[in-house]
Amino acid sequence: MDALRHGWPIALEGAPVLQPVETAPDPATASARMLISAARAKTLRLANQREAADGHSPALIRAAEALDIAAALPIADPALDPANPLKGPFLAEELRWTDAARAAMELARVAGILPAFLVDPQPAGEAVALRAGDLATWSAPANLAIATRARLPIAARQDAEIVAFRSADDMREHVALVLGTRNSDRVPLVRLHSECLTGDIFGSLKCDCGPQLDGALAVMAREADAGGWGVLLYMRQEGRGIGLVNKLRAYRLQDDGYDTLDANARLGLPEEARDFPLAARMLDLMGIARVRLMTNNPEKVVALENAGITIVERVPHQLAPNPHNERYLATKRDRAGHLLR
Repeated sequence: MDALRHGWPIALEGAPVLQPVETAPDPATASARMLISAARAKTLRLANQREAADGHSPALIRAAEALDIAAALPIADPALDPANPLKGPFLAEELRWTDAARAAMELARVAGILPAFLVDPQPAGEAVALRAGDLATWSAPANLAIATRARLPIAARQDAEIVAFRSADDMREHVALVLGTRNSDRVPLVRLHSECLTGDIFGSLKCDCGPQLDGALAVMAREADAGGWGVLLYMRQEGRGIGLVNKLRAYRLQDDGYDTLDANARLGLPEEARDFPLAARMLDLMGIARVRLMTNNPEKVVALENAGITIVERVPHQLAPNPHNERYLATKRDRAGHLLR
């Protein structure tokens, strides 16, 4: 991930050298071929010959002439769509190194940059050698371990405990808040909450994340008062896994009229990229095998069950909309299948 954030080219086993466009340090770096997402290619009408079913799948395109970084950026960044005509024409080419290309797209997502690469660029510079399987090894839930725990008085419950988790190769540190006294006779109320800087900290009205966080802690505190207990897993997966900068890019596209899912597609990013099995690993490390899951998202239920967690009950967690997030909530309901009725 550091290689991509620094703009270093990467050499995935079985694939040509790939230069991330967004962070490339040398503006003269150029190539006639680019690797972008199928969704981005479709948006730009560049995938007229081949179209992948999954919008985050890779697509290989060739321009009539070599593209330097300035010419490649409008292909990568939808913020540049209106004012930057593309230097075409383009041809969609057959991609013979699909596994490596998919890994490159995922590496870009995890690094929080736009998923667009120059293919075999000149000058290339020294490439960082990687294997497609390195990503799966890096992201394996088994890497996660409890780092420490401590008492943490919070407004919702003064006897709360915080448990911190981390992996050796991942700078993101996830935490769990435990409210109430652990009781083997009571199944805990559990909420998976993905980090949202804008909502949780700044009180953004564009989403329902902040009120969901506060509401979940309030319900868990009442559960603890009644002799039960609750666990809130706070997971560092900003923007449904696309990162803060790309989430803000999606916000900008939403201001132009796109809903949250279409905005992600225009960026070439997946609609949902959160790692729910990681939450199952957190629960397993805490010795929790059965939960009452506070969620409106059926995907969370399925993901935890597939990872071996027993969902005793799905507890709805719906809050009133405001004028700024009505469309966002409607999109979650109508297009992402959230149970908001």
